[in-house]
Amino acid sequence: MNAREIRVGRRLRYLEAEPPASVRARGTLVLVHAFPLNARMWEPQQSLADGGWRVLAPQLRGFDGGANDTPVATMDDYAGDLVDLLDGLHVKDAVLGGLSMGGYVTLALVRLAPRYVRGLVLADTRPQADTPEGLDGRRRMLKRLDDGGPAAVADDMLPNLLGATTRAGRPEVAARVRELALANPPEAIAGAIAAMMARPDSTALLATVHCPTLVVVGDEDTVTPPSVSEDLRARIAGAELAVIRGAGHLSNLEQPALFNQALAGFLGHRV
Repeated sequence: MNAREIRVGRRLRYLEAEPPASVRARGTLVLVHAFPLNARMWEPQQSLADGGWRVLAPQLRGFDGGANDTPVATMDDYAGDLVDLLDGLHVKDAVLGGLSMGGYVTLALVRLAPRYVRGLVLADTRPQADTPEGLDGRRRMLKRLDDGGPAAVADDMLPNLLGATTRAGRPEVAARVRELALANPPEAIAGAIAAMMARPDSTALLATVHCPTLVVVGDEDTVTPPSVSEDLRARIAGAELAVIRGAGHLSNLEQPALFNQALAGFLGHRV
């Protein structure tokens, strides 16, 4: 994926993989990154461009060294940035996908500007707002960030982000996840935590979704387990569920071949 930026009122940064000239263009696929990672987590998905899809991976405000960005935001701010990016690139509609926090941003865009949404991919995410216990956990994370910076947040989160299979046999994935987290300024991480704490419950929104939808989950995900994803699938008419074997919460990084297979099948047969 190539790093690019565009100015539409403010600077918007994104990664892009374009389809080969010999392949018929199918449309645009937008992939929104998880917390506390950044858009480079989607590099294993750049091969989807070979199927005719223009793959865009936006950097949310302040992430991946975006020191000049305005990091403090709400989910609606993040979604508004995506709309500005699509408008700036003259993209009328796209398949919108997000993993974990990226799923929260994607659902915010569905609520604010559904006309841009040609299809949905919701991976390892949930529609519900934080519980009181979840809010307490976010506050502890902010304290850890103040005390130890991004490294402390990464070290605390890493065991829960990765499945048992990855932790046992793929140390290079753990190293990559930590590297991606450490590339983000503390201000961006704090802004994202605040945005997640304040996000509204999107459960009622799901009944209004009438576009092709794929729900993806790692079978070893303990943060948003398969039961949560099955409930999410059931609330969206006609949605499909893909369970990625041997993956935890970061299914696209832990089992990229299986993730890409599920996504390519959805894009090829449902969108």
